[in-house]
Amino acid sequence: MPDIAKTSLHLTIYKLPAGTFLHRIHQSCYGGTEFNPGTKGNARFSPIATPDGTAIPTMYAGETFDCAAMESIFHDVPFAPGFKSLAKSKLKDQVYSEINTTAELMLVDLRTTALRKLGIERKHLIDTEKDQYSSTREVAVAIHTQRPDAQGLLWTSRQDDSAKSVVLFGHRIAPGTLQQTAGPRDLVNDTTVYEKVLTLAERIGVEIVPGI
Repeated sequence: MPDIAKTSLHLTIYKLPAGTFLHRIHQSCYGGTEFNPGTKGNARFSPIATPDGTAIPTMYAGETFDCAAMESIFHDVPFAPGFKSLAKSKLKDQVYSEINTTAELMLVDLRTTALRKLGIERKHLIDTEKDQYSSTREVAVAIHTQRPDAQGLLWTSRQDDSAKSVVLFGHRIAPGTLQQTAGPRDLVNDTTVYEKVLTLAERIGVEIVPGI
């Protein structure tokens, strides 16, 4: 990957329409439209900060429930045949929220076609493992710095390539732009949501088991 901090990035903007429904699986300590303050964690595009060190609040969401679940609770399930398990305790304090956008959002497109213009292969940005997240976060910072109008990033989910994922920059989203339409609903104690988790788990060959 080129030295992103010193490169003028050739970016493509995707306009996420007003009225778009997004799905989130997030910690119960946050509300459905509440942003992570951006001070902790280890994700592909967060936590990140401005050049002066100010933390950038972020929110991850998916186009569908399955996408949101694959990018969160099932994120670390290995690509391997045979029995795979996930401890039910991993679902503790996790909730599901549905939100709706009330205004158009300007997102930087990180799907394959746009990545060709950017000059970064998907395998070096979207398909990376956790040990490379420090580099992918540098890309997010460079994008944020070079496009002051960018309100977030959009890409084809690595975990569920039938859907789009987004990360939104909280300080560039006006109050009221995100409205909660359902939830937060507990992943385990809400039987309807837990059934959705179990159905997806069966599709990807994962058994939810007791344990830590």
